[in-house]
Amino acid sequence: MAADITPVAVSPEVQQIETESGWTFTFAPYFWAAGLSGDLGTRGRRVHVDASFSDIWEHLDFAAMAIGEARYGRFSVVGDVLYTKLSGNQATPTGFFANSIDADASTFAGFAGVGYAVLEDSAGHLDVVGGLRVWSADTEISARGGILDGRSISDGDTWVDALGGVKGSYFLTPNFFVTGSGMVGGGGADIDWDVAATVGYKFNDTFSAVLG
Repeated sequence: MAADITPVAVSPEVQQIETESGWTFTFAPYFWAAGLSGDLGTRGRRVHVDASFSDIWEHLDFAAMAIGEARYGRFSVVGDVLYTKLSGNQATPTGFFANSIDADASTFAGFAGVGYAVLEDSAGHLDVVGGLRVWSADTEISARGGILDGRSISDGDTWVDALGGVKGSYFLTPNFFVTGSGMVGGGGADIDWDVAATVGYKFNDTFSAVLG
């Protein structure tokens, strides 16, 4: 089952390239520090999870996150990809059925959309954005030792949500800028939403960094 994710911090490094044809491309690998709160389960068995970022960090096996944007005039194409893999194990009280239980969980989210700048000047822009987000979540629980040694159960789901919202950026000085976005929608999920606000610094025409 899906769980609510609470963002804590984001710190991407942005690479922006403008071509002679007028296209501007931005690519930003980023790090999203997050807590996790909600219900997780498989095959009808559910457990409530309330984990801080430090708890998740101890069980993080792999993570990959990146956003990208291509702009031409007022039009834009945007994308955002996030993948995480978590694992952990816990000893059982008696060790009869199993000595320990292993749990593995992976989550993928990918967004693709298009935007149009309703406000634009030399200092920044405000875009209306719409698109689709694909989610995929998988959980596997395995037993080690005891009479259930080697047994495992797994479950997963994939769904698509349609989202719409706004995103924009504005330069306060030639180097400092602010960015923000807000998206909401649904489909496979009852509601799918996110809000972001960051402060950035432009080192040169190619590289910037943001935190929020």
